[in-house]
Amino acid sequence: MSGEKLQQYEIILYPLITEKAVNMIETENKLCFVVNRKATKKEVKEAIEKNYNVKVDAVQVLNDRKGRKKAVVKINKKFKADEIATKLGVL
Repeated sequence: MSGEKLQQYEIILYPLITEKAVNMIETENKLCFVVNRKATKKEVKEAIEKNYNVKVDAVQVLNDRKGRKKAVVKINKKFKADEIATKLGVL
């Protein structure tokens, strides 16, 4: 890994809005974001928790065919993913 730490605002690029992502918000309390290619799971978790004042249970990261790095973030059950999504303008 590079020694350079990403800044808070560099980690999360934008929320991903697909039919599958919206379904995950409603059924599994998960949010989907496109993140910086250099971002680690730990950095994504910290950025989501700081930016949206929620507790994150888990982060899954995958690279898609379009060359983007996607993070699927499981929000703690004390918080509602749909409330965050509404604030972001996803729902």
